[in-house]
Amino acid sequence: MAHRAQLPIPDYDHLPVESLAHRIRMLPADELRRLLDYERAHADRLPVVQVLMKRLEALEAGEAAPSDGDPREVQVEHPPPPSGGSPGNPAQAQVNNQPLRHGVYQQTPNRDIRGR
Repeated sequence: MAHRAQLPIPDYDHLPVESLAHRIRMLPADELRRLLDYERAHADRLPVVQVLMKRLEALEAGEAAPSDGDPREVQVEHPPPPSGGSPGNPAQAQVNNQPLRHGVYQQTPNRDIRGR
């Protein structure tokens, strides 16, 4: 069984399945087997095992070949920043678009003097 540092894809444990499916196209069958053994011994995530098995079967049947490139040279992916703006940045803060209710006492939304 391979140790985490010996895996052919850096930061393997933190990759989303979609990125992993792309990266394993560069691996030969023996490295795919090493990843599969590691996955089964550790997290044993069904979607990941299925992606690895499907690619391994395609390689062994001659239906696919490893693509060019080295998965070790691919930059580690980080999750995208959350959407919706930053509460600390007024330029990205959401604007209160609720219309003012005129003529109804104390039912106007709270707004500061500048109308924000």
